[in-house]
Amino acid sequence: MARIFVTRELPGTALARLKGSHDVTIWPELLPPSYEQLREGAAGAHALLTLLTDRVDAELIAASPQLRVIANYAVGYDNIDIDACSARQIPVGNTPDALTEATADLTFALLMAAARRIPEAATFAHSGQWQTWDPGGFLGADVGGATLGIIGLGRIGQAVARRASGFGMEVLTTETRDQHNLEHLLRRSDFVSIHLPLTSGTRGLIGADAFALMKPTAILINTARGPIVDREALAQALHTGQIAAAALDVTSPEPLPKDDPLWQAPNLLVVPHIGSATWSARERMTEIAVENILAGVEGKPLPYQVPSQLFD
Repeated sequence: MARIFVTRELPGTALARLKGSHDVTIWPELLPPSYEQLREGAAGAHALLTLLTDRVDAELIAASPQLRVIANYAVGYDNIDIDACSARQIPVGNTPDALTEATADLTFALLMAAARRIPEAATFAHSGQWQTWDPGGFLGADVGGATLGIIGLGRIGQAVARRASGFGMEVLTTETRDQHNLEHLLRRSDFVSIHLPLTSGTRGLIGADAFALMKPTAILINTARGPIVDREALAQALHTGQIAAAALDVTSPEPLPKDDPLWQAPNLLVVPHIGSATWSARERMTEIAVENILAGVEGKPLPYQVPSQLFD
C-alpha cells in the first residue's frame, strides 16, 4: 500500500478508487498548500497528485526520498522540475486530451465576448442604463471572415482552428521557432490566440515588440499560461490603443492582485483560469491523474507520461 498526497479535492469518483487500494491524504482547504505544507506532505509520500498551483522543485524532490511518481492535474507541467525528476527516475504524468475541447470552447467564447463587447453590454443592461436600441451602441468586431492567428499548433490550437473554420475565418499558424512566420502572423491577424507551453523560450514572448507589430484593431486571447504575455507591455498596449482588446483566462501571477495596474487597462476581459472547467473535462482529468498514479506506484509505465521526460 502506497502513501499518496493529493493537493486538492478533485471532481469525479476516481479518487475513491485510489483510496480503495492506497493510503491517500487529500489537502482539505480551498486554497492550495503552501510550499512548506506541500513539502511536508511529500516528505513521506510514494506518490504526489499535484495541481498547476503546486511548485515541485529540485529541493522538494530531494526532500522526498520515497517518491516514485508525480501526476500533474494539467496538460502543462511548468510547475514541476522535470530534470530533477528524471535524475531520480521519477516519472511525471499529465492530463492531455481530456481538456482539449473544453479549452478550445473557452478560447472561442473569449474571442466572441471580446469581439462583440458582451461583458460591457451585459453590465450596461443590468445597470438600468439601457433606454433604447442604439444604432451606434457597443459596436464590435466581425468574427466571420476575419483572420485568426494561432500561436502554437498542439491539440488545443488545432481544436481552435477547427472551430474557426466554421466561422469562415482565415487561420494563420506558427510555432515559436519560426520568428519570421510569427511576425507575419502578428501583422496580419485580427485575433491572436496563444496555445503554447510555458518554457524559457516562450516566457514573455508576447511583449512590446509583438504588440508593436499587431493591428490597432487586433484582439489578443490567452488560454495557455500567463507569463507568455508581458503583463506591463499588455497594459501599455491597451492604454495606448496599440491593440483593441485582450481576453485572458490566465494571468501572471494568478490571481492577479486587486491593485495590479493591468486591471485599469481598457477593453480587458479576465476570467479565473476556467479553460478546462466543464464537468466531463475535470472528471476525466481526475481519472487520468489516478491512472498515472496507480501505474507509477506499481513501477509500470505511465499511460500519460510527459513527452519531454527521458530516462537513461
